[in-house]
Amino acid sequence: MARMAGKVALVVGGAKGIGLAISQRLVAEGATVFLTGRREAEVESAASSIGPGATGLVADASVPQDMVRVVKEVQQAHGRIDALVLNAGMSEPARLTEETLDHVERHFAVNVQSAVFGLQAALAAMGNGASVVLMGSIADQGGFASYGTYAATKAALRSYARTWTAELTPKGIRVNVVAPGPTDTEMMAAVPEEARAALIAPIPMGRMGLPSEVASAALFLLSDEASYITGAELCVDGGMRQV
Repeated sequence: MARMAGKVALVVGGAKGIGLAISQRLVAEGATVFLTGRREAEVESAASSIGPGATGLVADASVPQDMVRVVKEVQQAHGRIDALVLNAGMSEPARLTEETLDHVERHFAVNVQSAVFGLQAALAAMGNGASVVLMGSIADQGGFASYGTYAATKAALRSYARTWTAELTPKGIRVNVVAPGPTDTEMMAAVPEEARAALIAPIPMGRMGLPSEVASAALFLLSDEASYITGAELCVDGGMRQV
């Protein structure tokens, strides 16, 4: 099926990992996709690997002016944004006694500020029927040692999704969250086997998720098939948080 045929999508943080999988899936479903990333080589490689349905734009999602520029480029090319994925994120461990101001500020700048000002910039290009997906995490309700700041940023996104649903539903714009559990991305491949086993142990399905599985959840929420779903959080975690 071409569930996104004729739609224009912007995937912020779409050059690698889960963001790239989402970009690939959106193009496969008929969308015209603009994807962003900070590193020019990664952005160009991602867009090239997807093909003519994708355009790469180099931008730092934590810099509001970059997001304004990106939205203007999409508007100049197609006039609107029908689907917006706010996927920029970072995660570096630090226990409470190890936290620094820089550590906290960088996490909130990349994980939260990018979503706030990314959506703010995109609103001018979004209209009735548009959909937004925020990339959350099952960490938003958990207590994972050394990942307190990361989890707090994801909890902030979950809260924003509720508020933005209240504010944007009258405009016909839906806002939802996709919350992955441990996902087998390139970054996760570098994790030692013992640590991987510890991550997998509490997952009822006995394995990590795949980026393509997270992309399927995002596609559903962005598509018209989810036309009566807004303000929700869809966990893609093999049952980890539920069980």
